[in-house]
Amino acid sequence: MPIRAILFDKDGTLVDFQRTWGPATDAVIAHLATGDRALYDRLAAVSGFIPAERQFVAGSPLIAGATPDYGRLWAHVLKRPATADFFAEIDRLFEVAGLEHLTPIGEPSVVLAALRRRGYRLGIITNDAEANARAQAERLAIHHLMDFIAGYDTGFGAKPSGEPVLAFAAATGVKPQDVAVVGDSLHDFAAAHAAGAVAIAVESGPAPGDVLAARADAVIASIADLPAWLAAR
Repeated sequence: MPIRAILFDKDGTLVDFQRTWGPATDAVIAHLATGDRALYDRLAAVSGFIPAERQFVAGSPLIAGATPDYGRLWAHVLKRPATADFFAEIDRLFEVAGLEHLTPIGEPSVVLAALRRRGYRLGIITNDAEANARAQAERLAIHHLMDFIAGYDTGFGAKPSGEPVLAFAAATGVKPQDVAVVGDSLHDFAAAHAAGAVAIAVESGPAPGDVLAARADAVIASIADLPAWLAAR
């Protein structure tokens, strides 16, 4: 079946995960720790975060998880209730810090504009908050190219559920099997396959290439290679 619509993951696919989320996480947990270095270190530890490098270890809950996934760990460390209000506070902190440190992978505005001119319907699916995704898409000058932007809190659930992919298909009027989900994590591929869509892996995120190849339908280096891959199908 021809691919008619493309649903992009955000972090690791459009946005450099380590260079954006590393310094942003450092700023957010420093804010929550309020100057208490021991508390900061405990937050970093449960996050799989290396403060000296401002990077994440493999398996960090922040790499593919939604805010409630790691937010519950943070709430336990901070001795705060793991409530929707606390998760919303985290999202607001990341909206500011994420924009401050936002680092794109290549030139997403150029790649996505080219795909749009070729008639593809485009969207973003992320386990970040929707407001953060929209703010970052606007900063990257790709917001106007999108038919659909969904975060973990949009109402369709979070990856690895296939529901956000099905929602994108419905919003764009295409069949799920005509959708390609482009991402860098197993959650992306699981969401794609749960909805009956094609899973395309990019090697621009934290996950090793052999892990991606085992679960995706195709592997490319980055979104810069996507137009050529689509043309060659």
